[in-house]
Parts: sequence; C-alpha cells; structure tokens
Amino acid sequence: MDFSLDDEQRAIRDTARAFIRKEVVPLEHELLRRERAGQPGIERSELRELQLKARKFGFWGLATPTEHGGMDLPAIMQSLIWTEIGHTLVPFRFGGEADNILFYANAAQQEEYLKPTIEGERVSCFAITEPGAGSDAANIKLSARKDGDDWVLNGEKTFITNGNDADFAIVVAVTDKDKGVRGGGTTAFLVDRAMGWHSEFIATMGPGGPASLIFDNVRVPSRNILGELGQGFELGMKWIGKGRYLIPSHALGIGERALQMAVDYANTRVTFGKPIGENQAIQWMIADAETELEAARWLVLRAAWTVDQGEDPRHSSSMAKLYGAGMINRLVDRVMQIHGGMGYTRELPIERWYRQVRLLRIYEGTDEMQRLIISRDLLRGYTKIGGHLA
Repeated sequence: MDFSLDDEQRAIRDTARAFIRKEVVPLEHELLRRERAGQPGIERSELRELQLKARKFGFWGLATPTEHGGMDLPAIMQSLIWTEIGHTLVPFRFGGEADNILFYANAAQQEEYLKPTIEGERVSCFAITEPGAGSDAANIKLSARKDGDDWVLNGEKTFITNGNDADFAIVVAVTDKDKGVRGGGTTAFLVDRAMGWHSEFIATMGPGGPASLIFDNVRVPSRNILGELGQGFELGMKWIGKGRYLIPSHALGIGERALQMAVDYANTRVTFGKPIGENQAIQWMIADAETELEAARWLVLRAAWTVDQGEDPRHSSSMAKLYGAGMINRLVDRVMQIHGGMGYTRELPIERWYRQVRLLRIYEGTDEMQRLIISRDLLRGYTKIGGHLA
C-alpha cells in the first residue's frame, strides 16, 4: 500500500501551493484591514484577476472536462489542490468551473449558460433549499406550472450560495405534485435573473452571506429545462454529493495553516519565564489537533480515491465530511485558545476562521444527515464495516 504522491501529483500540488503562497496569501492583510473597517474584504474583480493569472500557469477548470478547456483532474488531485486553497484566508478558487449538473445542458444551453460560466462571464447559483426544505430536500414546494410553451414559477428558495451575485439560477421546482419529488415530479430550470426573480441578502455570523430567491409568477420557456422533465431531484442530489469530499479537503488546508500558527506561537510566546509550548496543556492541544488533522486527511483522500475508482462515494464522502467538519471546528477552537486574547481579535485570521468553519457542519448536508447516511448504509447492508478492505 503506497501512500506517497507520484511525480505528476507532486508537481501539480507544488505549483498550486506556490501560486497560493506568492499571489493570494499576501492579500490577507488588506482583506482583514478592510473587514475591520466594515468594507468588503475583497472585490469580485480582484478574485477574477487572480483566476486569470492562475490560468497562465495552466490552472483552469480543475474538474471541467478537457473538451470544455478544463484540466479534468482526478478527484484525489482536486482534493489536494483544495487543501492548498484552504491555506489562505482569501476566498479564492481557481477559475474555469461550472456546476457539475450544468454539463447536462443541451447544445443551445451550453452556448448560453455553460460556456460563459466556465469563462467567468456569467455567474450561476444552485437553488434547491427552501424555508421548509433544508435537510429534507424532498419537501420542496416551489412550483412550476405549465402555461403554453412556458412554465410559471412561484415560491421561495433560501440560503442560496452566490444568490446575491448570480445572473441565472439552476432552480429545482415541483412540476407534477402527484408524482412526488422522488417519483419524477420535479424538474430543474435555468432561470435568468432578467426573467423576474430577485434576491434578498441573508446576514450570517460568517463572511459574506447567502440569499433568499423570490419567484413571483416568473415565466421560464420550456427550452430552459435542464436535463429531462422530472429529473430535477436526481440532478439536485448529484449537485449536493459533488462537494462532500471537497469541503473537508478545504478544511484540511485551514487546519494545516492554523495549526502551524499555533506551533509558532507556542514556541515564541513566553509566560512565567518560558515558552508556553513547554506547558503540558498546550502540548496536548497541539497533539490532539495534529492527530485529528491526520485522521481527517486519510478519510478525505479515501473518499476521493473512491470517486476515482468509479465506485459509489456516498458512504466514504459522508464520513469525510462529518469528521472533517467537526475536526476543523475543534482545531480552530484550540488554536484560538493557544493564542489567548490575541486569537480573539480581528488582527489575526483565527477569529474569522472560527466563524467561517462553523458553517461546514451545516451546509451541503448537516452532521446529522451524514450520520443518517452512514448508519443507514450499515444497517441496510449497503456497505460493510471495514470498507473496501472488508
């Protein structure tokens, strides 16, 4: 069993690492200064400039198929790069991406939606969550009623990432109530903001914020159905499942950076005549953080490996997200404790991470939903204790 990276993996990882350290990390001081002044930490135009700069190094569309100009990297490689991205506080991501289900678009839709999204000319959001349908995605109510060659959408989506910036949304709506959500009664639509929906910002404890999307008799032509009529819930689950190993991959990067800060501080902060790192209480916090970080790393990489093997990744991805999200919350809490009062200030990134990582236990499947999936798989015999080595 070989746990090492091959030469190509290491070269790609190291190039991404060098870019993040040289081009992105130096922006953190200004980001924190702006946020302390009540300003946006970084503008979309600045992030776009970074993406175009990265494109010159060949980093464009990590998951995007080569026929669309992307790198089409294996899942393990994507995971490694997302860990490198996690090393910076700047909300950066490499460009050239699109929602995975947007590749179900037909030829005309690809020209109007997919290609401009990949090029960064358009901004999308995915909308399935509703006020009464979060973890229970099968309880969505937003309706789409056929009217001639159009569909009329009414209802509300909420907690939509990118909802304030998107110029079009991928909206899962109920098209046949009698069939039920899981029985083919929902459909995904490509809905331009110009068609009439509007967004309302939702303030949260973390940086940025999601939005509620309001649909009041919004008319959408039938040509804007994504995929097939009745395929909405299926596409929605494909979208949600895509990110479950990438979220803890990003958390690994945050954890590595934060833990290194704690180690450095413990070696230089002197109290009662000696570095605080000589105190057993601090040593144990660092030891626990490193152990949990390493455990999360292998859960994440195993989930990514499962994807690359063409196997069903739901069980391994749920374990990776459940443990990884909990791990990073515990780790950042320890790092703040080690830094004492300084860690609680907005001079350092720790306080911001403390608020940011709390979301990881909620979005794209709560801790409780991951536990449901993991236990159900075992109880119903879908998987065996011991995984692929069983």
